[in-house]
Amino acid sequence: MTTTVAFADLSGSTALFESLGNVQATEVITRLTQWIGEVALEEGGRVVKKLGDGVLMRFERADVAVHAAAQLLRRHAEHLAQWPGPAALQLRVGLASGEVLEVEGDCYGEAVNVAARLCERAGPSEIWATEGTLVRAQQVPRVRFHRLGTLDIRGKVERLVLYRVDWGDPEASEAAEAVTQQAQLVSQFATMESLAGRVELTWPEGARTFTGLDTPVLIGRSAEQHVWINDPHVSRQHARIDWRGTAFTLTDTSSFGTWLWFDGSDAPLVLRRDACLLHGRGRISLGVPFEGRTDPVIRFAVTGASMRIS
Repeated sequence: MTTTVAFADLSGSTALFESLGNVQATEVITRLTQWIGEVALEEGGRVVKKLGDGVLMRFERADVAVHAAAQLLRRHAEHLAQWPGPAALQLRVGLASGEVLEVEGDCYGEAVNVAARLCERAGPSEIWATEGTLVRAQQVPRVRFHRLGTLDIRGKVERLVLYRVDWGDPEASEAAEAVTQQAQLVSQFATMESLAGRVELTWPEGARTFTGLDTPVLIGRSAEQHVWINDPHVSRQHARIDWRGTAFTLTDTSSFGTWLWFDGSDAPLVLRRDACLLHGRGRISLGVPFEGRTDPVIRFAVTGASMRIS
């Protein structure tokens, strides 16, 4: 069964021990980790274990995990405004989803390891999450997702597409090229085709609409590709579009890169052996930047997916 793992960690404990001494510092950290566990329980999760100044939690639903992590940091921000300097420990959270094996009350699996690594990489008051968690979460109130890119994670051979969960005031969120916000959930009565979403592609040699059921959609210079682009700048298999449950992803598999420009954006997103969520409308240039072409190579329009540009 797929579950979402959250790892929360208190940073600054070394300075705390130096300032307060072992007894008082241990008391502060114990109270905080206990409080983190209480919040997790209130928000529908379960505490797996506590590891010093960290807490491992498990949630059956990704949206509940994201909401719980955001609530945790909102409430901790209120604490920080009241606590004295030495006791004002920062909190950070990592989220990952996947199959988890439970043995004698403990949890094991890739999601556990990834959540811990993301927590290590996150900054103070940050929540980092995998793309898989974001796609599974669907509708989450009062949060936005900022795409961090494809990053190396210790212990993982493949790089992961990661996001930061912005939990503060949406109006105060920093504008970025890939900030996404969850749209409404699709109706449970939707047809299978509409549930899978649709992406309409238009290129110089043709046009076609694909549903999520048609993926992967292969794009390249080879005539065997679903979208054939007869251009020397384009690799034989240059890119692919996949359906990830509620959203489309575009992955560059080429030697020269893929440029993606969402309508309304100020600048293109460059993918080099990288992936991103495909949403709304826009243009795709294969092999060379947009300024190197007189016309866009591919235009796209996505409908039925649960993600849109905020």
